[in-house]
Amino acid sequence: MKAISYSRYGGPEVLEYGDLREPKVGPDSVLVEVRAAAVNPVDWKAREGYLDPVLDAVFPVVPGWDVAGVVVGLGASVTEYAVGDEVIGYVREDFLSRGTFAEYVGAPVRTLARKPRNLTWEEAAGLPLTGLTAYQVLVGALRVQRGETVLVHAAAGGVGSIAVQLARHLGARVIGTAGERNHDYVRSLGGEPVTYGEGLAERVRGLAPEGVDAAFDTIGGDTLKVSAQLLVPEGRLVSIADGDVVSYGGRYCFARPDADDLTRLAELAEQGVVSVHVSETFPLERAADAHRRNEEGGTRGKIVVTVDRDTAGPDA
Repeated sequence: MKAISYSRYGGPEVLEYGDLREPKVGPDSVLVEVRAAAVNPVDWKAREGYLDPVLDAVFPVVPGWDVAGVVVGLGASVTEYAVGDEVIGYVREDFLSRGTFAEYVGAPVRTLARKPRNLTWEEAAGLPLTGLTAYQVLVGALRVQRGETVLVHAAAGGVGSIAVQLARHLGARVIGTAGERNHDYVRSLGGEPVTYGEGLAERVRGLAPEGVDAAFDTIGGDTLKVSAQLLVPEGRLVSIADGDVVSYGGRYCFARPDADDLTRLAELAEQGVVSVHVSETFPLERAADAHRRNEEGGTRGKIVVTVDRDTAGPDA
């Protein structure tokens, strides 16, 4: 099969497009014919070696954890899916090797859910990691309740845009930080935009003088510090970007694959509660360009890599 891989840590230049062996399918997995795979900041951070302290790399590594595709093979114990089923997945294992930037990926059923019927392949690929991150933070860690005020950072980004929609669905008021060019987009999601940067605390207090009940940090550093200062006395703080959150009495979260949570997200997408904005798409062979674009930051929604099935290998 054709795939993107890297055999050493480094910049986008270490990514190579070429032939790799088709993945084997374990008893609790299915073989997914990839239609689209989303790019996430964790992908290039893993490629750079930042995750090496916690995840072994079995080279060559195929990057990518998000996928949307079609089931074409079943493991011996799989009863949840049938050949031909359309699925989405956050296909993360506890090591780096078998990713989704390929024509095929072996995906444990614990990482999958059925694809929302109303989403394109590209939109569906952008839902799993960002959606699970937002869902598990808002519902599990922050326990957002109706009537509360929630501060969401980078509200126009992949995680932030989903978080705004989910928090609004939970009945919360949402204040979202974003660049001015994305303010209308944040409003369209149901949030109240504020420009990030110097003076952020004053701008947020202008909207919520008594402070916010919960803050969802996706940036870290000074943004984390400001978030802590804006909390009401019993406020809750979660970061997905900075482990120093614990020093402010908050909690660090890293999304985990969960079939039930992902199924719930897919249902919310079909109900129109959650939408995924795809800003750019790149063909598989240009995955390095997709990584570069993601590293630049400031993306509205998601960047997605697509697999052209018309030019895929003979087993397609």
